[in-house]
Amino acid sequence: MRFAFRFRPVALIAALIVALIGILLGNWQQDRAAYKTGLQVRQLVRAAEPPFTLSPTIAASPDLEFRRVRVHGEFVAGWPVLLANRPRGSQSGFYLAMPFKIAGADEHVLVLRGWLPRQAEFDKLPTFATPAGPVTLEGRLVLSAGKVMELGDGPPLAPGAAVQNLTPQALAQASGLRLLPFLVQQTLPATPADLMARDWPLPEAGIDKHRGYAFQWYALAALALLFYVMTGFRRGSRTTR
Repeated sequence: MRFAFRFRPVALIAALIVALIGILLGNWQQDRAAYKTGLQVRQLVRAAEPPFTLSPTIAASPDLEFRRVRVHGEFVAGWPVLLANRPRGSQSGFYLAMPFKIAGADEHVLVLRGWLPRQAEFDKLPTFATPAGPVTLEGRLVLSAGKVMELGDGPPLAPGAAVQNLTPQALAQASGLRLLPFLVQQTLPATPADLMARDWPLPEAGIDKHRGYAFQWYALAALALLFYVMTGFRRGSRTTR
């Protein structure tokens, strides 16, 4: 008995296409892992820097993302917005977002005040207290509140609304307030009556997941080529004299 390899153009093209797709998707997952690793390094470096005072003249810049900031002013109590589908561990809940008027200026900054758990009654929104009068906040400057999947059009943006996603630009248009083009994840102050959690998720979460997906795509590419080679051999017979 002997084995002979049979060249099959169609099967080769199909295997090459699958392998190419696997390599491209693997590279994409590796790029995602590298991007989040860079975020991790940048966040650790900037978290170690002293907080700076936020002023209306500061423009949004990637160089400021994750910097610690301090801002003095007061909350606009009439414009709370809840960001839905923000789980904390295994518990579902909301981020509470409110505009914060900067002292001595007409500008506001959108503050993510913290996380609130969803009530047992699905349609009941959580309650919270808002400090009255001037207060000094500390937090972390971020360029986005994060984005979750949204199916269809959500409810109109209004005071007390629960929405999937929110940007300072959208809130400025709905409220008529002048908002800076970034947000602050509040960390301080925290009072005994303040039950909001502020262990904000890290942007580097999922690095190992991306690397695992990359390995799976590379393995698929290798298996496609290996399958073509293995199935290309056919068994034949050799007559002896």
